[in-house]
Amino acid sequence: MGENDSMLEMYLYESSMLLDQLDDILLQAEKQNNLSSESINEIFRIMHTIKGSSAMMEFDLLCLVSHKLEDLFYYVRENGMEEQYIRDLMGIVLEGSDFLKKEIENIQDDLKLSTENAGLIENITRLLARMKGEETVPAEPVTVAPAKTESAVKEADIEDGDSPEDGTTYFLHVHFTVDCQMENVRAFLLVNKLKTLGKVHLTMPAELETDQGASAIIIKGGFYCSLSSTAPIAEIEAAVKGSSAVDRFEFIRELPSDSDLAKISQETKESQSPTESTGEDLSSSPDSSSKTNSSKQNLIAVDVKKLDALMDLVGEIVITESMVSGSPDLAGLPLENFNKASRQLRKLTDELQDIVMSTRMVPIAPTFQKMRRIVRDMNKRFNREVDLVLMGENTEVDKNIIDAVVDPLMHLIRNAMDHGIEDRETRIASQKDPRGQIILSAQNVAGEIIVTVSDDGAGLDASYILEKAKGKNLLTKPESEYTEKEIFQLLTLPGFSTKEAVTEYSGRGVGMDVVKKNIEKIGGTVTIESVKKVGTTVFFKIPLTLAIISSMEVRVGSEVFSIPISGIRESLKTTSDQIITDPEGNEMIMIRGVCYPIIRLDRIYSIEDGCEQIDDGILFLVDSSEGKACLLVDEILGKHRVVVKPLPLYLTQFQVSSIGISGCTILGNGSISLILDVQGIMRHY
Repeated sequence: MGENDSMLEMYLYESSMLLDQLDDILLQAEKQNNLSSESINEIFRIMHTIKGSSAMMEFDLLCLVSHKLEDLFYYVRENGMEEQYIRDLMGIVLEGSDFLKKEIENIQDDLKLSTENAGLIENITRLLARMKGEETVPAEPVTVAPAKTESAVKEADIEDGDSPEDGTTYFLHVHFTVDCQMENVRAFLLVNKLKTLGKVHLTMPAELETDQGASAIIIKGGFYCSLSSTAPIAEIEAAVKGSSAVDRFEFIRELPSDSDLAKISQETKESQSPTESTGEDLSSSPDSSSKTNSSKQNLIAVDVKKLDALMDLVGEIVITESMVSGSPDLAGLPLENFNKASRQLRKLTDELQDIVMSTRMVPIAPTFQKMRRIVRDMNKRFNREVDLVLMGENTEVDKNIIDAVVDPLMHLIRNAMDHGIEDRETRIASQKDPRGQIILSAQNVAGEIIVTVSDDGAGLDASYILEKAKGKNLLTKPESEYTEKEIFQLLTLPGFSTKEAVTEYSGRGVGMDVVKKNIEKIGGTVTIESVKKVGTTVFFKIPLTLAIISSMEVRVGSEVFSIPISGIRESLKTTSDQIITDPEGNEMIMIRGVCYPIIRLDRIYSIEDGCEQIDDGILFLVDSSEGKACLLVDEILGKHRVVVKPLPLYLTQFQVSSIGISGCTILGNGSISLILDVQGIMRHY
């Protein structure tokens, strides 16, 4: 990967994080109908950072839009803002955020970027003009003849024959970013850039390249220059704004006099300590220094592909360690020292595995925060009053799982807003709080993450859902045999939709089935619970990580399978007289008053030497979104943490995943064990 690719990746990562942070700040401010000074400063900093990095990457339109928003918040920061403008400000900045996000997505997808967005820029400019009390956008700056100065200015590049044909003369006052360093060099680079647009006559300070005190003078009073150019004023503005570390600038009527500049220079010298020969503020109080160091985050961004490779490597180490310590060649040998060393090695590999897994774990908070924007937009769109409550957002989940749950969560939030939450009048008539509520929560329970989306809306009508499913020929057994839980699960079937009208948010018949499919891809389950006129809750039960799982190794005949422990509820021995057989020959067992079907793995996978007698085998009660059942196996070999490997191509082409095989793993003795997918087995059989 080249240096430019690395810079682009860092730009995309940083900009995406900043825009998510911006959305969160704005939504909180809009909710409180107030912008605190801290929020204003933070938004200004975000826009300033995006402007600078976009200019560096030469994304001109992103730079221009972020600079316009930066100008807007610079004015608000310096002059305050009347309450009447808060809503307008929120809307425009969110519009700007959406545009910047879209452009960043285009960069990621290698698509063509926009070349203009005059409407957004005009809206920002008009709002700024209104806040300043100006009815129209300010006209071009007034220009006058250049002021005459002596020693404090430098006459640069004045050639014989200069005439009015050189164009209009402008006077600029430029401020660079605080602590940007080497202000004199930055001013020199700006002058060179302006020379491409016309003639730079005067600069203040004069000697930018050789004067060591020039940086201090620029820090104190800014940088001044005069330019004669025939270029449009917008082009001059763009050139200055696009220059490195420019914080802000303005057109002025004339340059300061020699005496003004001499005064600034003298004040600068007096304020410097003997060690400050370059104008940099090298001295600071111990308190401020320690505060800076303590607040500095010690983080590093790492490509997920590198973490994936590291996880694979650790997985190989875990497998190799099991192969060495469990080698059949060592059976029965008195190897006390070897056993002691192997136990220590097992401990270290477990710790290494835990640390590597923890590096992939990220808080689910940013994913949850994105849902605030959806609720906000749909409140505006449908004139609703719905609050989003977040709980457990600091719960950490594997990065790959985070990526997989974003779309399902977005769909569920839209469903709750569009299908579930009633309008204000209906809620009042039902004696509910006029403001609806959606609760989005996450918690870590026994190595699994439980994510719930709950609303206090109208709830689900089981009889209506059953009728709709019957009309679409989705029922697989008589209506009377469906439990309420099974009826709600019908919502996850392909093509099922209770929304009659198609909107931009839902009603296309493609929804919960896609949610279920995406969650099951990462080994999770989807459960729906609802009480009519009270509300609906959707549960996602997903594994903490995908790479290394805890499993129960079982033997069926001569074959060894791994069953993820997350799907096992209990194991039990039984006798033939406890088995119930229906007229069609299907076997079932009654456990604590509930009847469960029995699935014989040897018959599913055509294993000839599997045990035939129930008394000789062991039953595993397993649970999934498809329901519960008992799997019959010959023997339990033990619990192990296994490294999940994808199935090879020659197996996937036969779609073995559809018959309940999700992957494979290498055992300690070097043999391969297939990992069973409980959901797939129950769905197919």
